[in-house]
Amino acid sequence: MDVNAAVAAAAAIAGVLTGVIAALAFRWSEREQKRPTRTSLHTDPVLPPGVDTVLSVLRSSAVVLDEADAVVKASSAAYALGLVRGGKLAVEPMIAMARDTRRDGEIRQVELDLPRRGTGRGEALAVSARVAPLGSRLVLLLVEDLTEARRIEAVRRDFVANVSHELKTPVGALSLLSEAVMGASDDPEAVERFAGRMQIEATRLTNLVQELIDLSRVQNDDPLEDAEPVRVDELVAEAIDRCRHQAGTKQITMAAGGTADLRLWGNRGQLAAALGNLVENAVNYSPARTRVGIAARRVTAPGGDLVEIAVTDQGIGISDKDKERVFERFYRVDPARSRATGGTGLGLAIVKHVAASHSGEVTVWSSEGQGSTFTLRLPEAGAARNRAAGSQTPGLDEDDETGQTDGTTTVSSPYEPFSAPEVHP
Repeated sequence: MDVNAAVAAAAAIAGVLTGVIAALAFRWSEREQKRPTRTSLHTDPVLPPGVDTVLSVLRSSAVVLDEADAVVKASSAAYALGLVRGGKLAVEPMIAMARDTRRDGEIRQVELDLPRRGTGRGEALAVSARVAPLGSRLVLLLVEDLTEARRIEAVRRDFVANVSHELKTPVGALSLLSEAVMGASDDPEAVERFAGRMQIEATRLTNLVQELIDLSRVQNDDPLEDAEPVRVDELVAEAIDRCRHQAGTKQITMAAGGTADLRLWGNRGQLAAALGNLVENAVNYSPARTRVGIAARRVTAPGGDLVEIAVTDQGIGISDKDKERVFERFYRVDPARSRATGGTGLGLAIVKHVAASHSGEVTVWSSEGQGSTFTLRLPEAGAARNRAAGSQTPGLDEDDETGQTDGTTTVSSPYEPFSAPEVHP
């Protein structure tokens, strides 16, 4: 009996110990499951409620860092800018800002120039970085790309500087000539000569101001608001009539030809100004007793027919290095010739913007000593009207929709419009 009792007591003790051990193991397991792991610190649930939603709608690139500078959350824009690589913030100055903000809780902001990812030309990416505390141990980094804003500001500064320089020349000339007239009051011939020069400078100043107004208008206005069918024949006739006097003075023959009865859809005034500028340039830069031709034709394209209007001259031509810049504001291939003809350097810039705003382009072919051909390529009336109604026309560069065409595409050969009937000035 004593043996059986001992066995029973031992079994009871063993059962109690097993129960105690099982209870302790269960409690330890629960505690381990509730303990935050190293990886759980870097997942989305550590973000305060609603932060993830707010970050997803921000235009700025957003990065959330934890106390170890590890990336908890990053927007796709942050990856696109190259701020986050391999799950870590890749910009050391921003890491230093985050550490300082985590230490004292102050908001910091700085502008930085970062190397542009994927280019070997050393181009800088201008950004504005702002760091702020997010909760007790997280830091929020917001980065805004300022590159385009800086580029636009630089263009604006250059434009203002160029305008100021261009305006100073005729204004200064008028001032000097007026003093000369006053000093030569007893010499009628000198007064007449100086007065004639004053008229020339006043005309140049008037033309410059008018072209500045025209350039501002074509850049800011939507030409399709007042769009209408425009006959190409009428545009050509108007451009020839505009330059008839200059061509007659230099004994330049103007020839018009090509396909008849073509129509464009757009702002008549802007289209007439663009073609008129091309014809006027052709006349001004052509030697005496040469020809200027204007030819129009229809070109089939996947998204609808296009109208090409080519203006060809037998002038001095344009060098390869100048072709890349002829559509820039105030750029002149031959400054001396421009001064002699009263050119402002804005005519081709206006042509470029008119073409872009009408979903088209302007191109140039040229050979030094042989002449140049400038070609306006615009959608024909039907295709252009469909585009204005909202249909996307394939086959044209997407840059044309935003008005950012470079305008320097070189065609393989010039047109030969001189077989058409001649129009003599």
